[in-house]
Amino acid sequence: MINTVNDIKTVAIIGAGTMGLGIAQICAMSGFKTILFDIEKDSLSKAEKAIIGNLDKGIEKGKVSEEDKAKALDLISYTSDIKSVIADFIIEAIVENLDVKRKVFLQLEALNADHTILASNTSSIPITKIASVLTKPERMVGMHFFNPAHIMKLVEVISGAATDNNTTELTVKLAEKLNKTPVRAQDSPGFIVNRVARHFYVESLKVLEEGVTEVEGLDRLMETSGFRMGPFKLMDLIGVDTNYSVTESMFRAFHEDPKFRPNRIQEQKVNAGHHGRKSGRGFYNYE
Repeated sequence: MINTVNDIKTVAIIGAGTMGLGIAQICAMSGFKTILFDIEKDSLSKAEKAIIGNLDKGIEKGKVSEEDKAKALDLISYTSDIKSVIADFIIEAIVENLDVKRKVFLQLEALNADHTILASNTSSIPITKIASVLTKPERMVGMHFFNPAHIMKLVEVISGAATDNNTTELTVKLAEKLNKTPVRAQDSPGFIVNRVARHFYVESLKVLEEGVTEVEGLDRLMETSGFRMGPFKLMDLIGVDTNYSVTESMFRAFHEDPKFRPNRIQEQKVNAGHHGRKSGRGFYNYE
């Protein structure tokens, strides 16, 4: 049984994309045996290189030692076989699609012990909806990290309608052990941050659509106003496709409230494969 955070020995991450690899990195750096799973072996190879690169940057900045790097890398294993994903705590960080997430969690629940906690890094899909297909929905919780996960401090811990209080508390304690700042949230589309921040993106896209100013001008304006990054630079960093998917999800979840309506400019970028930094081109060109 898992009664305290110290009972969590192995953490598994589902999805080796930008978020997944960042979460795996901080878990390993916090001393947890870490399993990183992805169905694509190529994605695992890229994730391993990215984690090494992140640790090397940490060494350059004096925030990570060579010993820290060696210990972290020794704790991470990579697999494309879901049957080997056996852990005390599992964090899913895959595509924002309810059906896909449910399918993965059903597999994980069947493979793992009753004490295993199942967490989703979803940024917009209600935890209650994901957990509704599980035999034990009480062990399902939201654990939403922010990009880049190995740097950003905030973690939203979301309780679904069936989430057990002990599951929530253990997730909060795990976030603290990962050197993060957890904030408890009840289950609602977009939770806290994405619900509030959605208009940062949506209204900026409307300004662009109406020809009020250009991408660079709006980004400069927001950055000189105190934002670390303007909306278009931030969408490129997060992934234009990911950001658009979250907006679509929230638009549906709020019964097509016009204030969450997805923008055609962003949709066109997604259709063109201009997904931001990861594809080499988004609102800016990185090629």
